[in-house]
Amino acid sequence: MTVTPAQRIFSYAGLTLGDLDRRMSPEEIKAAYSVQYPELATAGIKGPEVVGDKLRWEFVVSIGAKG
Repeated sequence: MTVTPAQRIFSYAGLTLGDLDRRMSPEEIKAAYSVQYPELATAGIKGPEVVGDKLRWEFVVSIGAKG
């Protein structure tokens, strides 16, 4: 019997973002993508959710009123 780890995928605003490095935590992946998407710096992480044979994490930016 061979055990294969599930592939990880990350999503943000309808985009599917690849797993940069399996050894990185979802928080580290979010920080790396925040260079390209600055709003991710304060985003939350939802997941993992099983989608087929993959594990999906979603980066969620909360939009609120200032003041």
